[in-house]
Amino acid sequence: MKKLLPDLIAILAFIILSFAYFFPANIEGRILFQHDSVAGVGAGQESKEYRDRTGERTRWTNAIFGGMPTYQMSPSYDSTKPLNWVEKVYRLYLPDYVVLTFIMMLGFYILLRAFGISAWLAGLGGVIWAFSSYFFILIPAGHIWKFVTLAYIPPTIAGVVLAYRKKYLLGGIVTALFIALQIQSNHIQMSYYFMFVILFIVGAYFEDAYKKKELPHFFKASAVLALAAVVGVCINISNLYHTYEYSKETMRGKSELKQEGPAANQTSSGLDRDYITNWSYGIGETLTLLVPNVKGGSSSATMSQSEAAMAKANPMYGSIYSQFPQYFGDQPWTAGPVYVGAFVMFLFILGCFIVKGPLKWALLGATIFSILLSWGKNFMGLTDFFIDYIPMYNKFRAVSSILVIAEFTIPLLAIFALKEIFSKPEILKLKENRTGVIVTLVLTAGVALILAVAPGAFFSGFVTAQEMAALQQGLPAEHLTPVVTNLTEMREAIISSDAWRSFFIIIVGCFLLFLYQQKKLKATFTLVGIALLCLIDMWTVNKRYLNDEQFVPKSKQAEAFVKTKADEIILQDTTLDYRVLNFVGFPNNTFNENNTAYWHKSVGGYHAAKLRRYQEMIDHHIAPEMQATYQAVATAGGEMDSVDASKFRVLNMLNTKYFIFPAGEQGQPVPVQNPYAYGNAWFVDKVQYVNNANEEIDALHDILPTETAVVDAKFKDQLKGVAEGYKDSLSTIRLVSYEPNRLIYKTSSPKDGVVVFSEIYYPGWQATIDGQPADIARADYILRAMNVPAGEHTIEMWFDPQSIHVTESIAYAALALLLIGVMVLLWMGRRKIAKKPKVE
Repeated sequence: MKKLLPDLIAILAFIILSFAYFFPANIEGRILFQHDSVAGVGAGQESKEYRDRTGERTRWTNAIFGGMPTYQMSPSYDSTKPLNWVEKVYRLYLPDYVVLTFIMMLGFYILLRAFGISAWLAGLGGVIWAFSSYFFILIPAGHIWKFVTLAYIPPTIAGVVLAYRKKYLLGGIVTALFIALQIQSNHIQMSYYFMFVILFIVGAYFEDAYKKKELPHFFKASAVLALAAVVGVCINISNLYHTYEYSKETMRGKSELKQEGPAANQTSSGLDRDYITNWSYGIGETLTLLVPNVKGGSSSATMSQSEAAMAKANPMYGSIYSQFPQYFGDQPWTAGPVYVGAFVMFLFILGCFIVKGPLKWALLGATIFSILLSWGKNFMGLTDFFIDYIPMYNKFRAVSSILVIAEFTIPLLAIFALKEIFSKPEILKLKENRTGVIVTLVLTAGVALILAVAPGAFFSGFVTAQEMAALQQGLPAEHLTPVVTNLTEMREAIISSDAWRSFFIIIVGCFLLFLYQQKKLKATFTLVGIALLCLIDMWTVNKRYLNDEQFVPKSKQAEAFVKTKADEIILQDTTLDYRVLNFVGFPNNTFNENNTAYWHKSVGGYHAAKLRRYQEMIDHHIAPEMQATYQAVATAGGEMDSVDASKFRVLNMLNTKYFIFPAGEQGQPVPVQNPYAYGNAWFVDKVQYVNNANEEIDALHDILPTETAVVDAKFKDQLKGVAEGYKDSLSTIRLVSYEPNRLIYKTSSPKDGVVVFSEIYYPGWQATIDGQPADIARADYILRAMNVPAGEHTIEMWFDPQSIHVTESIAYAALALLLIGVMVLLWMGRRKIAKKPKVE
């Protein structure tokens, strides 16, 4: 217990800090109203109701985008239940929000302890990593999966470190466990980025082993880690495999559509270049690592909310400044900057001079690598190379988020630097390390001082092109120059204010180190002083982006799904299956909300991983039809009898039975029934076979879907090659049973025919006709179609991929292997204790 006491104290300190940051919201039961979290509730409501009713999971929902797999909606598999229990124990059953900061600190603490860093210094490391601003920006944005994944990455790397420090079994178990936990947290992009960090670190250990002639040990540790990685991955193989399969059909997969002209923005597979690089960190914006508001801060904060800015404001234009954001960087929008702490940056750069060994170069290399890739479109040579040649890189958007690597490597090297300082105080003397100390001061305190005194020395454009265009449109010519000049002064004041702040933090930190070096301050007090300095610095910056005012009563979330009068009217329709299109907030809101999906099956929705073909239908047909429908229905005063149904054929084939319009009595949304919706399924007169995706999607401009089905020629066999002349006026098909993952239809037809179903096509759906297997083809770009024989038949469709059962078996085997490893470790530990000589 005496040996563990420092660790227990550190863990207790983490708990106290976590509770303190979220006080008093955590004890009052208030929550954050997060867009992504609320959207997740709406999208998952149909699946939740199914689980509550049947006790089973559905892997498909029809609630958003006409229908899609649930693989990326809180994915859960039976094989992960043991992992969930381990996770709860690791989290000490702490409450929401509090637990997030706690596991972030604890994970980095475990990593530093694996390196052999003292508990007190590791505790400081846990704080400066966890309080990096980006993490506290993720929380109110609702990016909790990303946050938790990042929290499990440092202990994963701790396992790697332990293995290379010859603790093979312990290192392997820790690596496997935390790989499993981070993959379960379901943000593959973050895990992918940190594979690069691990490669840098493994390279450093290889160099060290080569120099020490210990390559057999290196390869043994590497083999253990490779096995651990396989175990960790296999525990989550159900999630990973189905995410991979699903990604090929989503925006992350390759489009079958061919762009005309030079396809400069297309990638060999994955997202378009513009989409990948839309959120690129500006080159000058990288200085936010040292000075948080070097580009103004947050897009959601206006100029009028900044005291420093308003101190320079011209009262004549006061009303204008409430319309301008403080942020003026290269990104389209941002919730806040990536700030790692001014004095942490000082220690990091100093560490580049005073820390020795290949690990230092690995961390420095990873930092530079992270920064260069975060520039995205501002450094397209490197970005293009990674998009075109590095596997999976083109699957992820928002390249600026790769700065999480720098947020990891900077505090890690900073702690290594402090370790060197506390073991060799003389290293701070100018005669011992003149170049390192001077260069570090110039690159940190010096840069901050220049930014404080002359912000224009680094930046010239303080008003963006979009803002200038808006000012030119909205202001008389004689006021344009004074407003632009004043806006520039205000933004310079924001930079200057934060730069002075960073400068003085560095000076105070340097003064503490000077007192220690001069033996006027003990190591313990120096460490406490630095901890308080860094905590105060980063805590106050984080409170700009996550503070108590943002927490609301739990009832607020329920209010997001209050049933409107329009919802009540639509829900009176007892038809088994139909879709609803919400025009409230049109045109921007339809594909940015899931409130509709909470009550209905929505044509729209919000999800980062929608099916690519559906998005292409939105772009080519649904969005234009929505515009035409909105105008037509508004012109007709809601009287659908006088509306031309040819304006929205694709919406009709999606069985869009109701439109919700914004204008109504007392501002309430109004439901409008669409009598032209085609229903759940219909027989067609003929099948028009086409040769490629472009012909398929373009043909929908010309055909009437109730008469003609457009089918890619590669599905000809599934439809038995039938092309025309088999629809009969007496042919009928009706849906008799509905579950999100199982549909049953009854058909009656005097002769063979092709039926188109108003259901989204996706590989993995299976079908039978009277219990006999039947093929499903894709029609009209996104729908399903089948060849149905003459007579009366029962058609059943269901979604229960066999791959889930196979991958679950693999996952259970991997869990068993991990459990065996833990039992062996415990047995070895018990033997070691038993062998120790007893003290008389």
